[in-house]
Amino acid sequence: MTTTAPAPSSGVPVGPGLSMFDPIFVGIDEFGQPVYITLAYRNLLAGGEPGGGKSGLLNAIAAHAALSVDSRLVLLDGKLVELGQWEDCADAFIGPDITEALTVLRRLQVVMNNRYAWLRAHGRRKLTAADGLSVITVLVDEIAFYSATVGSKQEQEEFVALLRDLVARGRAAGIPVVAATQRPSFDIIPTSLRDLFGYRAAFRCTTPNSSNIVLGHGWAEQGYSATDIQPTNQGAAYLIAEGGTPRRIKVAYLSDSQIAGIADYAAWIRRPTRLSVPAGSGSDWGMAA
Repeated sequence: MTTTAPAPSSGVPVGPGLSMFDPIFVGIDEFGQPVYITLAYRNLLAGGEPGGGKSGLLNAIAAHAALSVDSRLVLLDGKLVELGQWEDCADAFIGPDITEALTVLRRLQVVMNNRYAWLRAHGRRKLTAADGLSVITVLVDEIAFYSATVGSKQEQEEFVALLRDLVARGRAAGIPVVAATQRPSFDIIPTSLRDLFGYRAAFRCTTPNSSNIVLGHGWAEQGYSATDIQPTNQGAAYLIAEGGTPRRIKVAYLSDSQIAGIADYAAWIRRPTRLSVPAGSGSDWGMAA
């Protein structure tokens, strides 16, 4: 005989219970096996020519972050449309406005410094899921737009400096950065910045040098060149993890209608939390930590 327990009258979670500390599914490898990355303590750089599939990777990560109960989203999208469908899920959505982008990055730097002060006071070196603080996932679609196109030279240099600091120090404070560019060149991604990204994904590139700029020096000469990816094979990339060897992957693809459905649901489950934080208060993004 089986019995059915009565449904609890309150406290039933409506979300799927994902966490930014969980592995994130990003696609499959050349053998058809699933590929996961753990982003909470890493950063990710994606580079390659336009239409190669970088946005697909960013959207897959944004979907996981939006559905995670311990994540806040900060989105920078100069074109407005690549990450625009996630706007209602984000605490900050920045379009083609470098002044606003700089303001948000400065705030994130303050949050990061506050979190490190909290860690130091508790004799700790990094945040964990048990701390109950949100992982602030920062997605930047097209680094070059903010670092080399819009704004004055001084503003562009400040953007690069703030982004570098966030990439260098943010991961242990629960602020991972996912950044993409269609201009993989040394002036946009210098070696000192590239090497700070624990994960790097090279989508189709026009030259072996561009592939090396994303993956690291010498990989193209060892047979891991993103120039080998066919133009029609969108979403294919070489993914390298810190200290590893590049692996060929096919990024998971979400259609616009699928993104809209996920984003709508994610915005709905996040709405009570977002409304409970007064705009401009010291507690947004976990500043009090």
